[in-house]
Amino acid sequence: MDRVIQWFERHQVALYVASIGVAVIVGLTVPGIAAPAETLINPVLALLLYATFLGIPFTRLGAVVRDWKFLRSMLLLNFVLAPVVVFGLSRFVAHDQALLAGVLLVLLCPCVDYVMVFTGLAGGAHDRLLAASPVLMLVQMLLLPVYLWLMAGAAVVSVVEIGPFVEAFVLLIVLPLAAAILTQLAARTRVGRIVEASAMAAMVPLMMLTLAVVVASQIAGVGAQLAALLVVIPLFVAFAVIMFGLGQWVGRCGGYDVAARRALVFSGVTRNSLVILPLALALPAAMDLAPLVVVTQTLVELLIMVAMVRLVPRFKHSGLAHGSA
Repeated sequence: MDRVIQWFERHQVALYVASIGVAVIVGLTVPGIAAPAETLINPVLALLLYATFLGIPFTRLGAVVRDWKFLRSMLLLNFVLAPVVVFGLSRFVAHDQALLAGVLLVLLCPCVDYVMVFTGLAGGAHDRLLAASPVLMLVQMLLLPVYLWLMAGAAVVSVVEIGPFVEAFVLLIVLPLAAAILTQLAARTRVGRIVEASAMAAMVPLMMLTLAVVVASQIAGVGAQLAALLVVIPLFVAFAVIMFGLGQWVGRCGGYDVAARRALVFSGVTRNSLVILPLALALPAAMDLAPLVVVTQTLVELLIMVAMVRLVPRFKHSGLAHGSA
């Protein structure tokens, strides 16, 4: 079993790319797979986060929760600096209300789910992200209507429903977290140890499955509207590049160690697309392009995340490599 786990970990980036590639092919050639794949997204993501939370020693989480300095840095990065970047980039699609709504919805909200997985894979402080996730979720729920009103007008704000935020928080954070805590408490028993070991061993396969179901469920819709969506792809790439630099800058200014700097970088780059998608789907028919904008960002971001897992630990002079803090 140990050899299998080591093999998966050693080849994880290639396996993630392969999963995305296979999902693209299947999703485009078998359009009927989209609906069943979409129903699997939240359950699979919840399992992935459960396995991720198992790797966090909750006995140390109290000290992380009290790390107000790090939390302030995350709030600065995601709710002060990021909105400025988003406003500038969104002006390129301000002429189209559906494109504008999609871009704003997805880029204004920092990720609170699989960002912890990718951060952990790159050697970042995913425990700090876990401790900050309830605050990030609450703040984006409160500020999203404000930012939408400022950047898109009252018409967009009036049709956005907040319910999916609450549902996603319970299903993707609260329940997996509670299950992980209970599993750790039961780790003194033989059954508990088996469950914990099995879940930890399944991390890479679960990530592969998550990438596959997300891509397979949405790629056909994106492909059908690709001409209209091409304009937003450079915006999403530009956002990731800019936020990567800002994450490093905030980390350096805060004097954080390597793991914390990586956590800030990943938090700044990664957006809450899987939680935002139900909000976009609830928009009126006149904005039916907005959900596809959100999905396009997801596809672009997944490729960027896979690349960052490989590249971030190799940075030699950015404060993101081992021993350079």
